[in-house]
Amino acid sequence: MIAKSENRFIRLNFITIIVTLLVILAGGIVRSTGSGMGCPDWPKCFDQYIPPTSVKDLPADYKEKYVAGRIKKNEKFAKYLESMGKPELAKSIRHDQSIIVPEEFNSAKSWTEYANRLVGAILGIFLILVAIYSFVYKKTAKRIIVLSILNILIIGYQGWLGSIVVSTNLTQWVVTVHMLLALVILGILIYTYNYAKQLHKERSVIMYRILWLKGFLAFTIIITIAQIVLGTEVRESIDTIAKSLNFGDRNTWVAKVGFVFSWHRDLAILVAVCNFIVYKMVIDRFSGKAWPLMTANYIMVILIIQIATGFILSYLSLPPYAQAIHILFATILFSLQYYLYLLVYRTATYKPSR
Repeated sequence: MIAKSENRFIRLNFITIIVTLLVILAGGIVRSTGSGMGCPDWPKCFDQYIPPTSVKDLPADYKEKYVAGRIKKNEKFAKYLESMGKPELAKSIRHDQSIIVPEEFNSAKSWTEYANRLVGAILGIFLILVAIYSFVYKKTAKRIIVLSILNILIIGYQGWLGSIVVSTNLTQWVVTVHMLLALVILGILIYTYNYAKQLHKERSVIMYRILWLKGFLAFTIIITIAQIVLGTEVRESIDTIAKSLNFGDRNTWVAKVGFVFSWHRDLAILVAVCNFIVYKMVIDRFSGKAWPLMTANYIMVILIIQIATGFILSYLSLPPYAQAIHILFATILFSLQYYLYLLVYRTATYKPSR
């Protein structure tokens, strides 16, 4: 029997997982609409809590002001990279000429980016609440408390990194790290959610060997993460190409990406094959309404949607709505795979007593 206070934590944790996915969706919308620099400063937008709607609301020298601010912040970031033993990265930040190119004001892009930041702030509030409610486990599962507090620290670092994303004018590798940290936050939330749900339950036992499924599922998760990283690299290449063409000739962007897109496409085939194998292994070992089987069914549905949006992006000139959906469902796929792994990890093979 799960106590009411523990049920509250489980529900809040689940809601926070959904909010995290919404943040990732919002980030995808920002990227697909080219709104990443809609607010040239952080955390405010044009030094205002409510974004301006007209260029008349901005100071005459706003371009020079925010470029100077970015240069100052990037110098601090470069010193931080040097302290971590990354002098080449620091040098690339200092000599990146795109950083000193001011963005033209666009009200729609400003509000899109600002909405993304608001959703991120809401996520921060939910993570704080999760950490507070986690203390119900102070006697039974201290790891839930530790991980929930750790997530607050990570979201704080993520917020700072978000400001760096803005100040470096969407420097590619910084955007990739930003995405990976989002997966870390999501992974911790999924772990604490599952651990809290399974805390008072006996370990599942089945008649079949489970070790191969555990190992192959872990491999599939690693491949999926690599695919997400490659997808981020493709998106960054697309951004560079789009800017060089003044966002014209959209139908030529994919062809200009090069080998990174080929790797992303080929790895997508491997991801699909691995997930089909995982699905076959799960249905061979579980039946009825077992959660691993239900989760595997969800994975297949998400995989089909993901493949469909991939085709749309490749052959229909990268429509913005498909880009956002593609990013969201890639993240959902990772989430379901990881949740399935946690369920399978708690499953053992029946060994008859002698």
